[in-house]
Amino acid sequence: MIELDGITFAYPGGDPPLFRDFHWRVCPGETWAVVGPSGTGKSTLLQVMTGLLLPQRGCVRADGRPLHTPSTRTALVFQDYELLPWATVRANAELGLRIQRRRHLRRQGEAAVPDRAARRRLVAAWLERLGIAELAERYPHQLSGGQRQRCALARAFATRPARLLMDEPFSALDAATREKLQVLTLDLCAGEGVSAVLVTHAIEEAIFFGQRLLLMRPGRPVRTEIVDNAHDCRESFRSSAEFLRRCRALREKLP
Repeated sequence: MIELDGITFAYPGGDPPLFRDFHWRVCPGETWAVVGPSGTGKSTLLQVMTGLLLPQRGCVRADGRPLHTPSTRTALVFQDYELLPWATVRANAELGLRIQRRRHLRRQGEAAVPDRAARRRLVAAWLERLGIAELAERYPHQLSGGQRQRCALARAFATRPARLLMDEPFSALDAATREKLQVLTLDLCAGEGVSAVLVTHAIEEAIFFGQRLLLMRPGRPVRTEIVDNAHDCRESFRSSAEFLRRCRALREKLP
């Protein structure tokens, strides 16, 4: 679980707080979409959740412990993939595990860090599950956008996270690829018991991906609303009348 307990956050420079006395909780296994117009603070919220940014007041807790540095049980996936251009797909997918090893997780009481041979096996399995095993020795410039994002997902899931936080990871992809990766990511999260938080400004994506929605509206501090959005996550949901109704309702709630 990750919990934001009464946080207040403002960027340096005297601007009004972006968040003031803000409370939010993501429980194990939940799937959230954070949706709102550009500039409302969606990406900032993710950085606070990971420990990359620290609030001036309040507390962020991960698994019940105050979070002061990035949690090793939280994985991040970005819009621009964040792949090393000089590294192969296999090496990029191993990167998160190598960073974990450098942090000496065994001494921190975390899960054991795989050795090199175990890392290779684990990454190979995730490349296979994400359909890019045959691309393991290629470099990012030799991949399509969808293949790069699959590599980024393999890197994230290989670290065995409790939480997957995603900042508009599918927005640069074509519609068909985007929808396939949404379904694949939901299936993997469900299968691995991983909580997921997806930041997006796309209403249709939010309605399909999130079982719960955090709506963010412009302002200082940001105004938020939680909307329940439970559905069966089947691809057929996109073409249903209920999907269209929920998209219309969400569009009316946002500026």
